Amino acid sequence: MALFTPRLFIVLLAALHCSYSNAQLKTTPQKGTVVRVQFKASSIAGNPAGEDANRHLTIYLPPGYKQSAARYPVIYFLHGMVWTDSSTMLDIHFDQLLDAAIGSKEIPPVLLVLPDANTIYKGSWYANSALTGNWTDFIAKDVVSYVDRHYRTIPNRNSRGLSGISMGGHGALKVAMLYPQVFGAVYAMTPAVLNWSDSTNTKLPDFKAIQKARNMKELNWDGRALVLVDLGRSFSPDLKNPPFYTDMPVTYTDGIAKIDSGVIKKWNEHLPTQMLDHYAAALKTLNGLKIDWGRNDLAKHVPGTCLEFSKKLEKLGVKHFAEAYLGGHSDRLSGTDGRVYTDLLPFFKKYLKWQ
Repeated sequence: MALFTPRLFIVLLAALHCSYSNAQLKTTPQKGTVVRVQFKASSIAGNPAGEDANRHLTIYLPPGYKQSAARYPVIYFLHGMVWTDSSTMLDIHFDQLLDAAIGSKEIPPVLLVLPDANTIYKGSWYANSALTGNWTDFIAKDVVSYVDRHYRTIPNRNSRGLSGISMGGHGALKVAMLYPQVFGAVYAMTPAVLNWSDSTNTKLPDFKAIQKARNMKELNWDGRALVLVDLGRSFSPDLKNPPFYTDMPVTYTDGIAKIDSGVIKKWNEHLPTQMLDHYAAALKTLNGLKIDWGRNDLAKHVPGTCLEFSKKLEKLGVKHFAEAYLGGHSDRLSGTDGRVYTDLLPFFKKYLKWQ
């Protein structure tokens, strides 16, 4: 999994959702409303890592919502590592895109919900973890339940769509496999860390650096090492193993690497490609499934593992769409020629139930 080069990784992640399109929205439609709310998530409460259970949601309400008694489908969008609900809304300009699409009748009125899954180590990987909290449950239970209680949704899986980018694309696939009864359509944009590859393999020197480090600062913001620690805290937590409270797939004794098959097994339980052997049937129940990835992604593992995932879906008989687009990790997201407007919204228009 050739993630970004170590020193540049965090810098590049900071541009995770950047749109490189200068296209302007072509209409001045009625505006929807963006609200940001906070609630206490029971799936996160009491976690040993000290992650805050008071979580934010950024929510788009379509034009006319307050004046109407109508109920609406909901698209849930999961952000990537480093980012949050509010930064993703601002960067992609979801509100402007939805205003334009609804105003031009490209899509009927719909709610959009962005949950905040940022953590101390910058990413939850939407995994249920004994250390950081149950983030899969957070999305499928806490967030959906809160939104259905407080907003006029159509509270049915067929009227709920799930999407996300990078870590969020990874999470969308994972949540869909574990909670097929909650979401009816899924679109994973450039999903990251779907499987083992050349930057999660057991020969990486980063594991030695992790073993020597006493805290996050001593990782020296080495991007790949930080991501591996974050994955470990999510996939193989160990409350008796400070300072990072995780078991890693590789440890060193007298300079000799030792592979821990038990940890490998734990990671396999969380990697979407490995999960397919047990959860393909869940994905078969979806009304629509799509993944995409950039051919020139600087996260070198993404194109290969996405193609591998698609081929395994095909082998297992899971109907889906898979597309390699011209561009990098987060190119052409915003604007009316961006992938959110031209691909994601039409996908959900087709595969969500609108009444």
